[in-house]
Amino acid sequence: MGPWIVLLCSLFGVLHGQGGEQISIEDCCKDGRDRGMVNEDCTALPLISASTTCRIVQEQCCVTVLEDNMCTTGINMAKDQGACEMLFFTNTCETKTTKTCCDCCLLGKAAQEQGLPCDHSLSLGYQCGLVSRACCMDRAPDNQTTAISTSNKENETINDGSNVLSTEASDAVNQCKGKGNCAHQCVGNGTCACFKGYKLKPDGRSCEDINECLLGASNCRGGERCINTEGSFRCQREVSCGTGYELTDSNNCKDIDECETATHNCALEFECQNTQGSFRCRPKVKCGAGYIQDALGNCIDINECVAQTGPCHSGQICINTVGSYTCKRNSVNCGRGYHLNEEGTRCVDIDECKGPDGACSGHGCINLIGSFRCECATGYTFNSMSRVCEDINECRHYPGRLCAHKCDNTLGSYKCSCTTGFKLSGDGRNCDDLNECDSNPCSQECANVYGSYQCYCRRGYQLSDIDGMTCEDIDECALPTGGHICAYRCHNTPGSFHCTCPVNGYTLAPNGRSCHDVDECVTGTHTCTENQSCFNVQGGFRCLSFECPTNYRRVGETRTRVERSETIRCIKSCQPNDVTCVLDPVHTVSHTVISMATFREFTRPEEIVFLRTTVPAYGSYHLGSFDVKFDILEGNVENAFDIIKRVENGMYVGVVRQVKPLIGPLNTVLKLSSSNLTSQGLSHQNIINVHVFVSEFWF
Repeated sequence: MGPWIVLLCSLFGVLHGQGGEQISIEDCCKDGRDRGMVNEDCTALPLISASTTCRIVQEQCCVTVLEDNMCTTGINMAKDQGACEMLFFTNTCETKTTKTCCDCCLLGKAAQEQGLPCDHSLSLGYQCGLVSRACCMDRAPDNQTTAISTSNKENETINDGSNVLSTEASDAVNQCKGKGNCAHQCVGNGTCACFKGYKLKPDGRSCEDINECLLGASNCRGGERCINTEGSFRCQREVSCGTGYELTDSNNCKDIDECETATHNCALEFECQNTQGSFRCRPKVKCGAGYIQDALGNCIDINECVAQTGPCHSGQICINTVGSYTCKRNSVNCGRGYHLNEEGTRCVDIDECKGPDGACSGHGCINLIGSFRCECATGYTFNSMSRVCEDINECRHYPGRLCAHKCDNTLGSYKCSCTTGFKLSGDGRNCDDLNECDSNPCSQECANVYGSYQCYCRRGYQLSDIDGMTCEDIDECALPTGGHICAYRCHNTPGSFHCTCPVNGYTLAPNGRSCHDVDECVTGTHTCTENQSCFNVQGGFRCLSFECPTNYRRVGETRTRVERSETIRCIKSCQPNDVTCVLDPVHTVSHTVISMATFREFTRPEEIVFLRTTVPAYGSYHLGSFDVKFDILEGNVENAFDIIKRVENGMYVGVVRQVKPLIGPLNTVLKLSSSNLTSQGLSHQNIINVHVFVSEFWF
């Protein structure tokens, strides 16, 4: 830990100047250590500063805490179990560090058991040596400790179990001036010593922190985790105290007095009473006698008269009052069907049948002593509890036996009804199918079905999703496949559709959907002169006139109509003694014409022109020409064309391909070159002019 402190302090100024926020190097390290204590991923920590130095300090301090915890686990395993075999099953970075410290601790314990010195000369590495020496010194005999204390090999002395002093064999004792060259203190004759919790570094002057957690020198109890600090250590509980408790400085759980700290939620009319781990809210207002307090602190009157043991004596009745009650002497009380006579001395029978309607509400009434009985009409029954005539619900009493469909109860009777699509038959109970089509509910066609009807439409129409009766026209042109119904334009009509083609250059095919190109050169509807050749293109025609350049003559006759695959060739014909013409490598100049459509879906290159040669693909030097070179010299609009060379039937062939889509109308002349090469260089060259006409249509 010591070297890290020196390095981090030296970088403080760099970090301080890198970002606009004033974040110290200690804050970066503390954040990394805190995240390491909760086992976060040290390689993906959230940055608290834009500084690269702060990020490095965060990560390294986090890694240090994790490695200390891993090493402590290994030391405790070696001390408690005396073996490290369970760490062989996995091979992660964590188990590797834990196993290293476990193995090194076992080495120290073995040296202690065999009586060997703890300061051995094995080259175990810095960390392994510290762990081995700490485990060896743990519960070591006094003579072993003395041997280590006076060992001049490591130049260290153990003082109070943690202070490391550097001594050299010298009988003379010199006084130090201040600290001299020592980082902490000088103890005489230039010898340096460190404060408690530190040990002297090999240079004899600097001090570094002792990791008591790594060395197993802490006094943390069970359930606590050792956390190393600068010059000391602290013990932290691994399990929290729980709600209502707080951790004291002595690492014990103490009840939080919410009433004293004012962290309770009692209302103003309540007072707080602390309990262990919680609190209670007690009402401030106390209710008097005859009242009880509810959960909200309100005083509610107690009805003493409903208590299990009445407060009044026999022969008295209890009357509840607000906050109390009163007792009154009981008077004569007649039972049901009787009332007091006029003198108020005895009970006589009540004739319930007297009056316009009597007690039976229009039904027959028979008075009885202390009671009465009703003679109910048909469809009613007498309720002996409520003593009235109640309607009989025949639909509930005889389900499914009275009506074919639905039964509706009425006072004293019932009536039958039918569901939708049916009508009540003459017997008032059964239902007959209703022919809804008689009322013409559908806009086009109607089919009656049992209990309902079904509307359907003629071809080209569909049933409305809203009412299920109206027929709506199907827009075939708007269907997902509408773009493929017609080659050019689709026009919807009621119940159908029709296709159209461009006004000029096309006619509608017999199938009514496709468009056929009109060959104006064949029909004679072109406007070309006698000196021009007519070439049909998709959707029109072109009048072409090909003239051979100077010193070239045309092969063949001029035609009034040029076919797609036809080629007009001009061969070099030099005048006598025309050396320039003879030396010109261009042997022939050709013209050809091609008509193309606009591709709607261009997915792969299209081969459009083939330049065939008589040059064998596997020629040799003694045969003369042995290679051919093909080039596009002019007219490659938007680089939409390329030319490749391949072998067909043993001869070189140049293939012109369309590699990008072109949107018409567009005209261009591709000037192609076919050069024959020999061992001496260029032999001769042929120029091919391809007149390309791209239609604006895709058919």
